[in-house]
Amino acid sequence: MEKKRKNTDEVVNPPSWRHDTVLPLPPEVSANAWAVDAACSGNPGPMEYRCIDLATGEQVFHFGPMQGTNNIGEFLAIVHALALMNQRGIHDKIVYSDSYNAILWVKKKQCKTKLSRTPQTAQLYNIIARAETWLRTHTVATEVTKWETSKWGEIPADFGRK
Repeated sequence: MEKKRKNTDEVVNPPSWRHDTVLPLPPEVSANAWAVDAACSGNPGPMEYRCIDLATGEQVFHFGPMQGTNNIGEFLAIVHALALMNQRGIHDKIVYSDSYNAILWVKKKQCKTKLSRTPQTAQLYNIIARAETWLRTHTVATEVTKWETSKWGEIPADFGRK
């Protein structure tokens, strides 16, 4: 019997029929995917991001913290996942992100942040420039899909600090 959260029908453990993941994923979510998310204490503030493999529940990578914004972290997390998949020859997974802005920035190959350029953000701006260059110089065939938080709950890569 699957465990349920109080006052909802959301499954906490994977249902017995789901053998593709160790995580509690909705049926419409592919486990053959990575989920990315960012967290920022303040805006701007110390920012970090990470990626979780939805099949295994393992953290694929973590970056930060460094001075930035949540939107920048979301953007960089997607690009980091795409570049790592490309480097490892992974072509059959998708990337989930709960950030509409970051997905749009990736599609446009440009981080449209309004973060001030200061000595404190110089290193971050170098990383953004590398990410934008990578997007412009590589063909991205990996699907980047919006994680529907209102339907599915928090993305598995969430830092849980809300």
